[in-house]
Amino acid sequence: MSEVTPRHGHKRWWALAALALAMLTIGLDTTVLNVAVPTLATALHASNDQLQWFSAVYTLVLAAALLPAGTLGDRFGRKKLLLGALAVFGVASALCAWAGSAGMLIGARAALGLGAAFMMPLSMAVLPTLFPEAEERGRAITVWVTSTALGLPLGPILGGWLLDHFWWGSVFLINVPLVVVGILAVALLVPETSAGGSRPIDTAGAVLSSAGLLALTYGFIEAGARGWGSAVTLGLIAGGVVLLAGFVFRQARTAYPLIDLNLFRDSGFSFGTSLAVLSSFALFGLMFTLPQYFQAVLRSDALGSGLRLLPMIGGLVVGTRLAGRVSGRSGRRGVLILGCALLALSIGAGAFTAVGTAYGISAIWITGVGVGLGLALPTSMAIATDALDPATAGSGSALLQALRQVGGTIGVAVLGTFLASTYRHHLDLTGIPAISADAAASSVSSGVKAAVKLDSVPLLDTVRSSFVHGMDVVLLVCAAICAGALALAWFYRERVGTAASTAGTAQSTDELVS
Repeated sequence: MSEVTPRHGHKRWWALAALALAMLTIGLDTTVLNVAVPTLATALHASNDQLQWFSAVYTLVLAAALLPAGTLGDRFGRKKLLLGALAVFGVASALCAWAGSAGMLIGARAALGLGAAFMMPLSMAVLPTLFPEAEERGRAITVWVTSTALGLPLGPILGGWLLDHFWWGSVFLINVPLVVVGILAVALLVPETSAGGSRPIDTAGAVLSSAGLLALTYGFIEAGARGWGSAVTLGLIAGGVVLLAGFVFRQARTAYPLIDLNLFRDSGFSFGTSLAVLSSFALFGLMFTLPQYFQAVLRSDALGSGLRLLPMIGGLVVGTRLAGRVSGRSGRRGVLILGCALLALSIGAGAFTAVGTAYGISAIWITGVGVGLGLALPTSMAIATDALDPATAGSGSALLQALRQVGGTIGVAVLGTFLASTYRHHLDLTGIPAISADAAASSVSSGVKAAVKLDSVPLLDTVRSSFVHGMDVVLLVCAAICAGALALAWFYRERVGTAASTAGTAQSTDELVS
């Protein structure tokens, strides 16, 4: 194995800052598009199908390329491929900004997904080399995870502000300066690491994993658009399951597998990954639901919706700093239990939201969600990462990220279906003209526009109350998932000597700031 000796002192933390900056761009890009869709529809004359593909193509390419990306980094060098991925991400962001048609934007978004697919596992894979000690590695993973999570609520805030002051392409250009800084810092501060040798690439496994994740992810995306009974939806999901089953079958029998299935025999990796997936499921579901609630019910604009997510960011920062103190007293198990309990209670409290509920009350439970995420998500990912061999950290990190990505996509599809079906079932369209009734049934935003156009208070009331009812059902499902994560955390038994790796989160944050 050819490894470069990790650098010591502050240089490692500056390298971590560069990696965190790169991951922030991915978090931003995941949600910034949400606020730009109405503008893009007009500026690029995009159809509804094209608008869906703006988001879907990024997710699909990201899911399909994750596992091969991690293995290629292990084989050919993580630093050089990470630099290439950052360059691709930056160029693709510029192409998105100056796309002259919907087709050009879709192609550029696909390139963004490819860059992100390499950035996610490879930036995490260098952490065990930069921080070989468990305590410091735990802090580093906390910073890495927090940067990604912070980008999700920051996306609508920055996107809304940019759309209010500049042209639509600016929401993509915000990536470029961050990527440039990331490239320079990675080139100067991050050591090259690889597994070395001449280990062959499992090409057949790469094809099976990519095709399987692509079909499965696309199937769940289509479930939100076509419904769960659609032949296309069922065919894609079934095909994805079959391909992934074939992939697992091959990995268990080939001499040079793409991923090490023995990882799942490690209780730390299994527990950590499961908790990270469940947390991501709830997080993506909230990020899908809350912006619609802010805009349709609270009548916020794009920037206002983003600003209303600030309590989640504040809670997230508090949670990551609190994790170190709790870990020092109760170990990682205590951090996980507290984090999952806060998530379940906070989201459960949100399920009692009504149309007339003041935002101040919502801000309280949204803050609680942020604190819970700050406690549970970095800790669970640190537990999973501790099980990875530095020589194959790329493929192991890719597996963890692939499971999180698919879990988040499934979460949006499943929770979106719950929201849509409950919303439609609760609507009272008695006496409403057919065209307006169809618009109201299609989505809450269309329903609000139809009610305003008709100047119909009854239609506006039923649209808003129906959406809030559907959102409450979604939040109940999320709370139940977090309660399941709490039960899982309760049975976690950490290895002796690992509790300290989560401690000191506040110290690591201070080191980065200074």
